[in-house]
Amino acid sequence: MKYALVTGASRGLGKATAIRLAKDGFSVIINYQSNKEAAEDTLRQIEENGGQGELLPFDVSSAEAIEKALESWSAAHPDDYISVLVNNAGIRQDNLMIFMQEDQWNRVIDTTLNGFFYITRRLLKDMMTHRSGRIINMASLSGLKGMPGQTNYSAAKAALIGATKALAQEVAARKVTVNAVAPGFISTDMTKELNEAELKKLVPLGRFGKPEEVAALVSFLASDDAAYITGQVISINGGLYT
Repeated sequence: MKYALVTGASRGLGKATAIRLAKDGFSVIINYQSNKEAAEDTLRQIEENGGQGELLPFDVSSAEAIEKALESWSAAHPDDYISVLVNNAGIRQDNLMIFMQEDQWNRVIDTTLNGFFYITRRLLKDMMTHRSGRIINMASLSGLKGMPGQTNYSAAKAALIGATKALAQEVAARKVTVNAVAPGFISTDMTKELNEAELKKLVPLGRFGKPEEVAALVSFLASDDAAYITGQVISINGGLYT
C-alpha cells in the first residue's frame, strides 16, 4: 500500500486532493486541526468510492504536535512509509500592512511556511531511504505576483516557492521530487467572500477554477509519469497571470 499525507484535508483544495489521490490508489492520511466533522466527511467520500484513508489530526504550525502524530502513525505502520506529501494547509488573515497585527502576520507564516518545514523535514528521511517520494506544495497566485491586502499570505507563499526550488535540488539524487502548484481563483470556502462575478472578468477563461481541477494536477505530480519533473511551480489560474 502506498500512503499519501494531505494536510488541511477537511475542506477545499485539500479535500478534493485527498479524494483524488484515493481514487489513484493511495491510502490517504487526512490531516485536520479542529474540524473533525468535515474531515470525517472527506473520509466517508473516499470510502464510498472504494478508497482507503484515515484521520490524523494535528496543528501543522506545531513541531511537537507533528512529531507526536507522525510517531504514532509510524508505530501503527511499522513496515510502511509516507511516499507522497501534499503541503496544503494554510490560512488567510488579510489586512493592509499598515493595519496588520503581529498575530495576523505570524499565524499565516507559521501555518504555511513553518508547517511545510516541520512536516517535510520529518518525512524526508524515509523518502530518501526508499529512494522514492513526491512532495507537492500548495502555493498561490499571491506568491507569484503579490496581492494587495495579502502581504503576509503573499510572503508565505513566495517563500514556499523558493523553498520548493531549493529542496528539489537537495533531494533529486534520491529520486524525490519537489514541486509547487500555484492556483489562482478557485471556488472554495476560502474564496467565498470574494466578488466572483467581478473577479472572473479578469480571468481569460472567464470563470473560477474547480477544486477538482487543482486536484487533478496534484494527482499527476504524485504519479510515476511525473518522475522527471522537479523544482517547478505550475500555475493553474485560467490564464490570469501569464
